This record gives sequence, C-alpha cells and structure tokens, in this order.
Amino acid sequence: MTDTNIDALRTSLEDQGVRYALASYVDMHGVSKSKVVPIAHLDRMMAGSELCTGAELDGVPQDVSDEEVSPRPDADSVMILPWRKDVAWFASDLYCEGEPFEPCNRGIFKRVLKQAADMGFTFNFGIEPEFFLLKRTEDGGYEPIGPRDDMAKPAYDIRSTLDSFEMLELIVRELIGLGYDVYSYDHEDGNGQFEIDFNYADGLTMADRFVFFRLLLGELAHAHGYFACFMPKPFNDRAGSGAHYNMSLADVNTGKNLFADATDPRGLALSPLAYQFIAGILKHLPALSAVVSPTVNSYKRLIKEGSMSGFTWAPVFACYGSNNRTNTLRVPGTTPRVELRSADISNNPYLGGAMVLAAGLEGIREQLDPGDPHLDNMYLKTPQELAALGVETLPRSLHEAIEAFAADPLSKAVMGESMFNAFVEFKRAEWEEYHNHVSDWERERYANFY
Repeated sequence: MTDTNIDALRTSLEDQGVRYALASYVDMHGVSKSKVVPIAHLDRMMAGSELCTGAELDGVPQDVSDEEVSPRPDADSVMILPWRKDVAWFASDLYCEGEPFEPCNRGIFKRVLKQAADMGFTFNFGIEPEFFLLKRTEDGGYEPIGPRDDMAKPAYDIRSTLDSFEMLELIVRELIGLGYDVYSYDHEDGNGQFEIDFNYADGLTMADRFVFFRLLLGELAHAHGYFACFMPKPFNDRAGSGAHYNMSLADVNTGKNLFADATDPRGLALSPLAYQFIAGILKHLPALSAVVSPTVNSYKRLIKEGSMSGFTWAPVFACYGSNNRTNTLRVPGTTPRVELRSADISNNPYLGGAMVLAAGLEGIREQLDPGDPHLDNMYLKTPQELAALGVETLPRSLHEAIEAFAADPLSKAVMGESMFNAFVEFKRAEWEEYHNHVSDWERERYANFY
C-alpha cells in the first residue's frame, strides 16, 4: 500500500472509533494470534514492524534461535471487532527477514490459489460451520444454553431454536454487519448444536472469514456467560459438527461457473472439468483427512451410527454421488458445486483449502475420472457390496490419516518441507499422547472386570 492509502485507511478507522489494530495470523490450528498496535502506528504495522517468535506457537516451524516472523496485514481483510469496536482485525501473511515465510498458513493457500489462477480458474469456496452453544453446569460439565433443548431429534426444531434465539440473533446480526451475507441458520441434530450459512466467496476471503467466525462466536458467547464449542464430537450420543467445504471453479476472466453442464450424461449437471476435480480429491482423500479432520476427536464424528436420532449424517466412505449425504463428496441438486462433507469445525481453512484445491487441480491436469456417482444409501451397503464397488472407508483414526498424509507426495508439494515436517511431527505426537492416556471408559470397563 502507498502512504496515501494507509493514511486514508487510518483516518477511516479512526473516524469509526478504532484505537488499536491487530495484525492477525494463525497457528497450525487456525487460531488467531497477534500483537496489539495503537492506530497511530498503523503505517509501521502494515510494513511488518511487529516481530513474533514463531517457536512459541504450534506449527510455526522455527527454533528459538531463528529470526522472528513478521505479520504483514492484508488491508482488504479488515474487520472491526463487534465485541470491542475500538479494535480492528487484519488477516496477515507472515514474513521473515523481509521475505515471505514459506510455512505461513495463509501463504500456503495463496500459492495454490495462484496455481489455479495460472490455469485460468478462480476458486469459489463456501464453508458451512456447525457448532455447539453451551454453558457450564455446577458439577463441572456442560449443557445447551436453551432450557428445553433436550429432544431426541432436535434438528430444525423451532422451540429449541427460539429458546436460544437471543444469542443466535446477536451472532447473525454482527456477521451481517461484517458483510458475511448470512442467508439462513438452524438447529442441527445435536442438543445445543446450530449451523449458520453465509454466501460463498473467493478462496482466500472465505478462509479469512472462517477464522474470524470462530473468534467472533467464541467472544460473543463468552460475553454472555456461555461458550462456543468447536470440538467435532463433544457428546457420545449426538452428531458431530462439520464445516463442509462447498467448491467450484470459475473462469478467472468472466466469473462463469465452469462446473455447470446441463447435458451431463451422468445426471448431476456437472462438466467434465468438475468430474476431474472430484477424481483428484478422491485420489488423495486419505491424506486430505489429516488436514480437514485434524484432531483425535474428529474421527469419533466420522461414524455412520452413534446419534440418538439414528445415523450421524457424517461421511464414512471415500466416494461421491448426488444429493446424497452418505457420500464424502456430495453434489447438491441446487447449484453446480462439490461438497466435501468430511471437513469439520476444527479444521484450519488455509491448510485444508490448499490441500483440497491442489488435489482437485491435479485431477484436472491428469484428466482423472471418478467413475459413476453413487446414488444409493451407502450406509446400508454390506462390506462385500462396498468391495465390489471399489469403495473404501475414510481413515478411522488420526493415526491412519496422518500416516496417509505423510506418505502422499501431494502433502509436501503443497505445504513445503518445513510445514510438512512440523505438521506430521505435531500430529504424530498428538496421537501418541492420546493413545497413552487412560480414559474413563477404560477405567469403568476394566478396573473391576477380572
């Protein structure tokens, strides 16, 4: 930015009552980090004045002896905090010694977005976040904020939604004020679980918005004595929280959706390009799972049964199909796009978006074919039927997923060597820590068993 543009930005923010600015970047988990800069020093912050020790954070691969990283804000991403209107937030790219920092999460996604642009594509990206609004109980547990949110099948329930309406309405009002274009929200299949849907955007804008969305929900809930839970599966007997990726490619010059083809002989109204994109994602699904379903807890969501209302609606099988939620990749009947249903609310959208887009672009470059879509309820297929169809299951644990990620050449090609190594090392350690933990289930089952 020029000095004139920065002065105009500072003046505009000051006129809105802003006194401080945050040059926000994310750790491996997609959690915002920043220093706080008085608005009078916005010009210095925009030039990367603030230095941070990457070794203090998860997944910023640095030693304590390395030069510090510097966040450089993207002026177009600025948002004023609704719960603290004297502070402005900027999504930022990390630099080190004056050069782009290769393991920067946002930078990794931008590199893949450039590959798409070089191929003539804009990446249209939408994320559907599900989450729980909960409150602490006197015994140290937690429960839904709605006093009557206790139905066995609460999905779309009006009473339960209205019981939590004040909190939901506050969240939605602030999102709309920030330009999110919210078009619906509803009660999901878990008690205290909701989904808020807002319009898609270009890939980078959507990833920035998703990161800020979690920050906003957490802070607004906290201010009212609640907490927003972004754990993929917080309850044994309830559905988990997804964050489905909705994706299409558009012509970089005209904006035309390149996934649309009304003459599609397979009946999904998709173009050959879209099928190639799907095939690329299917090819790399095991590795992608480690990034879009990134926690130990994620894999307790990816089961076909385990909800009081019956099926969990979560994907289990590595296959695609029509408007059929038993496939990991679903093609909704409303618009020409592809929905990846295995992504959950704990994902880092920069890393997840980068890996999924790179897989789809590979499918296009190699002109891969995903085969015919699966139109039946895949949950009801026997193992023999699935084998005959060539359909495999998604990884059943973080351990399986991270080993698939480590073995797939796409992972290092997308993330770069240092982030690839940091991600694999951290996730293997996370699995080992979990694997060595003695759970309540084990104590209850085995302590007095013999």
